[in-house]
Amino acid sequence: MASRTVRARLDDGSAAALRLLVNSGMTESEAVRTALIEAQRARLTDEALRVECERLMQDTEAVAREMAEFREWEEISAPWPD
Repeated sequence: MASRTVRARLDDGSAAALRLLVNSGMTESEAVRTALIEAQRARLTDEALRVECERLMQDTEAVAREMAEFREWEEISAPWPD
């Protein structure tokens, strides 16, 4: 893919994040590319987890079994100390 230039106005938080990455030894371009790729991976992971949770929640028998097991563990668990 051809290289592309993108301009962005940074707020205080994003400027601090950029400084952190640059101070770790990256150029600004490397830092921005790295942050974009990490953000994409995080969103894809979040979406995959959401889809899997929705799929699992469709199995009402499995959900009922898990909830019953949770209640059993809750009953036999020692109380948290104050």
